[in-house]
Amino acid sequence: MSTPIDLGRPVSGDVVELILEDHRRFESLLRDLRDSSSDRDAVRHAFATLHVAHATAEEQKVYPKLRRKDAITEHEAEHGAEEHAEGNEALLAVLELKGTDTQAFDDAVEELAKAVNHHLTEEELTILNPARDEVSQQVRDELGAAFATVRNAQVDDNCGTLANVRRIVASARHEGLLDDDDEEE
Repeated sequence: MSTPIDLGRPVSGDVVELILEDHRRFESLLRDLRDSSSDRDAVRHAFATLHVAHATAEEQKVYPKLRRKDAITEHEAEHGAEEHAEGNEALLAVLELKGTDTQAFDDAVEELAKAVNHHLTEEELTILNPARDEVSQQVRDELGAAFATVRNAQVDDNCGTLANVRRIVASARHEGLLDDDDEEE
């Protein structure tokens, strides 16, 4: 199911700015998920699409290049991937709920917001700041185009479906990115 909500469609630009634009979209979509007067079902599907597309593009294109440029450590890249997995796990809980007007939905949205907001803050401090400071504008622009290409292809492939998010979460569990005993970190 494609989404009627505009997720943007960048094609180029500084990767730091493109990622920050998506971070602001996440914050806006989270506000809409909390708003009982919004079309919460459409919003959760838009959020799912953006979250999966954004995380995939970062993990495939951005984190590896920043590691090679020594802007971030392997640990920071791995931690970013772990936080994407935690966000996907919280997202799955939101997607699996039938209705959007229940306390269970509100509770699941609260958990999603906690996971995503934590990641946005940490990524902006530990990954995006070093990218600004230690990577040339030319490389950031090249990374922006690569990020946008993967992100947009994921959106076009309708990456935020319940089945795909289930697959992603199962894969993350299998890879050890999710530790069920250590949910509070």
